[in-house]
Amino acid sequence: MKIFIVTVMLLSGITAFGQNSSFGIKGGLNYGATGDLTTFSIFGDGKIDSENKAGYHFGIFGKIEFSGIFLQPELVYTKLNSGFEDNDLDARYDIRKIDLPVLVGIHILGPLNIKAGPSLQYILDDEFEANTDSFDLEDPENDVTVGYQIGAGLDLGKLEIDLRYEGAFQENEVVSSTEVQDAGFRIDTRPKQWIISLSYKFGN
Repeated sequence: MKIFIVTVMLLSGITAFGQNSSFGIKGGLNYGATGDLTTFSIFGDGKIDSENKAGYHFGIFGKIEFSGIFLQPELVYTKLNSGFEDNDLDARYDIRKIDLPVLVGIHILGPLNIKAGPSLQYILDDEFEANTDSFDLEDPENDVTVGYQIGAGLDLGKLEIDLRYEGAFQENEVVSSTEVQDAGFRIDTRPKQWIISLSYKFGN
């Protein structure tokens, strides 16, 4: 709830700047994965690398420009998918999350801009399925984690095409729920993904 309140305040403040501000909607595809899956038991630990999968996102943004520099906060719903495959295991881990990036950018050449900044991540829900079975998961270790986004955009008037990379500063694991003592798995939920978006601006 705090994320929504902060974003609404930022977007409301941006619209007050008149000619140098705009707001809009955005959506697109993302391609990447979370971190690795680690199994643990009394016999030892093992690690399975994550496989990149396609996902999607949509949301709203605000933008205020001054002297060739702009500030761009966003509120985005993201579906992030990961795969894990090893021997007999064929698994999929899906995350549904709210992202709040706050980016600072600069126009460098005509319609081209570059941007970067911190991004808060709040996991709404996650699901792990292996072969034909699904597994219950504990809540993530942290409700909100901090990451970053960096990328470039092509401004085409009301439209903008945007390509970014998202990573994480802060660790955040989720652990399987199991009745077997000292056995199960944990997943590193930190995102490592490419994001391509199409935005439409309503403001000036």
